[in-house]
Amino acid sequence: MSILVNRHTKVITQGITGKTGQFHTRMCREYANGKECFVAGVNPKKAGEDFEGIPIYASVKDAKAQTGATASVIYVPPAGAAAAIWEAVEADLDLVVCITEGIPVRDMIEVRDRMRKQNRRTILLGPNCPGVITPDEVKIGIMPGHIHRKGRIGVVSRSGTLTYEAVGQLTELGLGQSSAVGIGGDPVNGLKHIDVMRMFNDDPETDAVVMIGEIGGSDEETAALWIKDNMKKPVVGFIAGVTAPPGKRMGHAGAIISGGKGTAQEKLEVMAACGIKVTKNPSEMGALLKAAI
Repeated sequence: MSILVNRHTKVITQGITGKTGQFHTRMCREYANGKECFVAGVNPKKAGEDFEGIPIYASVKDAKAQTGATASVIYVPPAGAAAAIWEAVEADLDLVVCITEGIPVRDMIEVRDRMRKQNRRTILLGPNCPGVITPDEVKIGIMPGHIHRKGRIGVVSRSGTLTYEAVGQLTELGLGQSSAVGIGGDPVNGLKHIDVMRMFNDDPETDAVVMIGEIGGSDEETAALWIKDNMKKPVVGFIAGVTAPPGKRMGHAGAIISGGKGTAQEKLEVMAACGIKVTKNPSEMGALLKAAI
């Protein structure tokens, strides 16, 4: 069991002919069941060709019709990435994972607004995220596969590198992951912490969750309040940016404290008040989780 993806997920790479798309599609194919999972690529100018045996189609719709694909991963450059997301949504895929960083916020507002107004069922992960992995089954994105191991701990994070840090610690402690989900650090994105926490709460193969946030916005507080009332499993939390100065953007486009809201301290206090075990030291995430189960 897993959330979002498993060994049967069939994936299209949008932007498969670019350097980044080629490199990461190759890496994903080499991981676990990747050869069976990565079934198509999309490039309107190269339809009929292939990338190392993966057929390339003119559109997501064509690729889905020919291969039965249920998910796509996007490595399209920022200027065209929002259009690529919408193309995948229009093709009615189950899941779209957008890795691209630097998509104009206005483009993302338009796409997300259109998805809501049309009540589209496609789940969007990202943009500006590392992707999702179910260890020993499939990875869709840019995370290093070798640090993951099969287990029963869920990981959800706004930060790519901190996802890897938490995963590495859990693996070293002999606790593997059920799934690890990087939701991305952009201010306008798809899945939020609360959405992924709901999935982990409902997943019989997940026993506990590590939730990693950042300064900026209020997504972590929203998730914490939901966790307090609904979560049946232990949750450990960490917020990056305890020392970040107000008004200065830290790394991610969404990581900015504005109007006195969104500080790390504020988030940690809300999370702790909601029963989440929190730490200010990222090197303690794994040990804290182990103590909680």
